[in-house]
Amino acid sequence: MVGADPVHADAGKVYTIEQVATRTGLTKRTLRYYEEVGLLPPTERTEGNYRQYSEADVQRIEHIKKLRELLGFSLSDIREMLEADDERGQIKEAYQHATEVAAKLAQLDRSDELIQKQLRLIEQKIEGLEQMRQPLLEKLERHRQTRQKLLTVKASTENEQ
Repeated sequence: MVGADPVHADAGKVYTIEQVATRTGLTKRTLRYYEEVGLLPPTERTEGNYRQYSEADVQRIEHIKKLRELLGFSLSDIREMLEADDERGQIKEAYQHATEVAAKLAQLDRSDELIQKQLRLIEQKIEGLEQMRQPLLEKLERHRQTRQKLLTVKASTENEQ
């Protein structure tokens, strides 16, 4: 199809836990655990009680993986981020159906509160990373200065010979 949206092309497709594990690089146990602790909503099941994952589930898993691996978020932090995302999705839906300006403003205000909460979590991570980064940059600078002094000593020693 020309102009088809590739993200939504597989919207109706379902995946097995093995397929999702392979696609995301996570173990089946991790996927089950994420469901057990509420990071993932309960998945659809086949008649044989096998989990079936939607494309939306896979996208959520990829988001969890990024929060965990890239940003080092704890499961608790991830839960907060996902709950805020979920609530913002509900607010967006309600906003689209609301007709009163006051209701729309209240929904925007609540959505902004959730975004601010998410930003605070991210900024805390950035601050922590910056605290780890700064001493390393200072060590590199000291090594650069020491290297420069050593090269100066070496050059003067070689000139004397």
